[in-house]
Amino acid sequence: MNVIKYGIVGLGGAWMFHSAGARENKKIKFTSAFDIDQKKLKKIARIYKMDTFTDYQKFLQSDIDAVLIMVPHYLHEQMVVQAAEAGKHVLCEKPMARTLEECDHMIAVTKKAGVKFMIAENHRFLPAHQYIVDAIQKGWIGRIFLIRAYEGVNEIAGLMNPTLWKGEIDRAGGGALMDMAVHKYATLNWIINDTVESAYTWITKQCTNLQQKAEDNAMSFLEYRNGTIANVTVSFTVVTPPTNSLEIYGTEGTILENHMWPNPVKINSTHKDLGENRNRWYKPDIEHGRFPKYYEISARIEDNYFTECILNDEEPEFTPQQSREAVATVLLSYLSAIKQKTVHYEDLIQIYKNQGTKSIFEGLSDAIINNCPEP
Repeated sequence: MNVIKYGIVGLGGAWMFHSAGARENKKIKFTSAFDIDQKKLKKIARIYKMDTFTDYQKFLQSDIDAVLIMVPHYLHEQMVVQAAEAGKHVLCEKPMARTLEECDHMIAVTKKAGVKFMIAENHRFLPAHQYIVDAIQKGWIGRIFLIRAYEGVNEIAGLMNPTLWKGEIDRAGGGALMDMAVHKYATLNWIINDTVESAYTWITKQCTNLQQKAEDNAMSFLEYRNGTIANVTVSFTVVTPPTNSLEIYGTEGTILENHMWPNPVKINSTHKDLGENRNRWYKPDIEHGRFPKYYEISARIEDNYFTECILNDEEPEFTPQQSREAVATVLLSYLSAIKQKTVHYEDLIQIYKNQGTKSIFEGLSDAIINNCPEP
């Protein structure tokens, strides 16, 4: 076998990036599609000549080796489990799920089924982020002590749509933190090879005010087990194209990253390996493009990587457990906002053992500071 036949689950915005990224990949073939929207299915059948389905079980019985799941968060657990039980390898969009219990179920079922399972965390596969990881592993900026991370998009229209799942406490599992900070948490854990010990978080509504929707802006302060401190800020409501930035400060240097820059990374290091670029700002040549290009680049690398894992019968380096850890940090951040104080990872584990982490959502609405003026 040298080609993996994929079934597509959900034809929303994420599909645009995956389809563009896989366009030239001879090892990826999209053969079937599932959605509840007949118009989208007719369009994809015309363009890609795929078999189309509105029945998920019939879709799973089609001629596919793997599924690419791109549906609202509340459907992830159910659809991953059903696909695994049907013997299909699973690549599922982030976040992994809304709760730790959902994550655990997905991990257990995919492991029992013997299928490959990976969360499509595109930030994990960005060339800029890989460069940063390599630089840190080489010791170019020494011991990391401070990080600032930011992501901003404009999702006001969706957050003010009462019928759309985006940003809902129940169906999305929260707002900006669950949707965007999960990117940052997964990436930072990877970059510094550590996990979060404690969090202090504010969650607010600055520009939207539907009762069923969660925060549109959030700011979280994290302490990692190794002592690194980090500030993660995310916004659903900025007037700008989608963008990300990262500042990493170490004892021997600094790395700055901004996805709006043509060259996304700058490094200033005292390390001898930098040679003539030592002690000055250096911009390495990294494959990149402003939004939406970097989404296409990361989807291309990510989808190819997962495909190669299937073809070579290798387990993905980015494990489901690591994806679960990112969700755990989101839930820890929400717990802090609810309690209005710093909370520790052990506090989350106690809730996990006693009440279940879904209980965190029961207090989430009251924890959101509403600064949005009435219309």
